Formats: sequence, C-alpha cells, structure tokens
Amino acid sequence: MLKPFFSLLVFSSALAISGCVTASDHAGGHSVEKAKADVCSGYGPQTPRDIDSLVGTNKVVFSLAPPSDQMNLCNIHFHQNAEHKAKAFAVYAGEGNNGVGGGYQCGISESLSEAELAAPAGEVCKGLKPGDTVEVHWVHTSCDVAPGPGLGSCLSDSCANPNLRVETQVFTLVNDPDALNFADMDYQGDQVNGYHQANFIPNNTGNAVEFLGSTTGPSYTEQACSPLQVSWSVRPQCAKLDINSLGKWCEGNSFDEDHAHGVRKLVTDKRLLSPIK
Repeated sequence: MLKPFFSLLVFSSALAISGCVTASDHAGGHSVEKAKADVCSGYGPQTPRDIDSLVGTNKVVFSLAPPSDQMNLCNIHFHQNAEHKAKAFAVYAGEGNNGVGGGYQCGISESLSEAELAAPAGEVCKGLKPGDTVEVHWVHTSCDVAPGPGLGSCLSDSCANPNLRVETQVFTLVNDPDALNFADMDYQGDQVNGYHQANFIPNNTGNAVEFLGSTTGPSYTEQACSPLQVSWSVRPQCAKLDINSLGKWCEGNSFDEDHAHGVRKLVTDKRLLSPIK
C-alpha cells in the first residue's frame, strides 16, 4: 500500500500533475475511441499487478532496492483481499467501493473446514472474519531509521528519498491455533547485522516475484498514478494465518495499525507495468 503513508510527501502532489495518454485518434475529423481508457503519462511502473504475467512496457527504469535483509524494516500493514493477483489468489472479490471489497481472494479460502471457519470470540481488526484474505506488506527503507507508524518511520531529515522495498505475503484467515501466528512475523525490536528486521517473513510460499513498481492503495488508479518508486517482492502462494493472532496484533502494535487498508484496483495496462525478468 504505502498510501496513505506517502501522502505526507510534499512533492508527491506536484509530481502527480502529469498528463494522460489520450485514448482517442483523429481520422477525417472524427474521434476513434480506443479499447484502452486513458492512462497516466510520464509516471514510472505502477503496482499492483498480476505477478504471473511478465509483460510490461513502461520505460521508466530505476535500480532495484537491496535485499530486505540489507535494509531497515520501517512499517508493517495489511490490506483486506489481495491487491496483487496470481494463480493462488485469483478469486475475484468484485469491483469494491473505494478499495473496500475489491481485489482477490485465495483459492484455498473456498475449501476450509467448518472448524477453520468458526467465528472467533470477539471482533477482529474492525470486521475481519475466518475465510477472509489479507495481503501483508513489510516495508523496508534504506534510511537509518527505526520501525514505526506511517511514512515518517521510513524517512528522516537526512534521508528524504530512500530506496524502498516491500516484502509481500497473501494469507487466508482461519480460526486455528496451529496455523501461522502473526506475532512470529511482527517486529519486536530485533536487529540483524545492524538492520531492523521482522522476526520472520514466510519463505515457503514459492520464490518471490521481484519487480519495479509504485505505492498502492485505493486513491490511485490507472488514471491517477503514484509517483513513488518501490521494489516489490511478492510471494506467489497463499498461507493460512490464525485470525486470533492477527486480532491480537490489531489490539496493540508498534505501527498503530488496527484495521485492514483498502486495495488499489489491479493495474493491467502494459504501459504502466515494468517487465518482469
């Protein structure tokens, strides 16, 4: 997501004043509408995307950020439904309303047991329930900063334009204490080789697909693009996460996160996507 985290950047509004690629041709004085709607012009590659598709023709190129273990974790947050799409999370959740209810769900969500779907004792993260899909983002920065709430924790006075990387995992929520525990994936003050790091990020859900992209969140579309440059690592398989552990995390964490964020509609126009190698 990173938006609204990046809404604090003063320069983002200025950069957002780029034009759009016109979706009409003029022949004999008549406008011929193309199949594609107008898309942002002059922006770098956008996110989210279908990670099973390698196609992209966006000409803006920037260097991939270092591996996340050579950067500082600066924020953890999550979205209801997957922003990205892959074979394992391709169940369309609908158009949604301003990012709420849109996106994609895990295929394994359709074959959960009665026990896994049992209602938890109380409300979870302002409305989540067993069977829901969430996409978790571990945001990393090249700045020498400590993790905390929002973009302010990814920047500093001396490091206002950092390299950014987002490690991503999509989960199906289940009522099962034997499923993954979100506390194991939280930040608890640990530093490894001098870098702030999460306790654990899943490493058995397929090789992460790495690509150049942007920030996400429901305020961005193919017509209103994000100006920020982000390196992404998205794991292609879903995992089951104990909903009770996520609920406990929402009750108190270092990032002041207590609910799922909305999703940005999938970016499909190849002019807005980087090629995946």
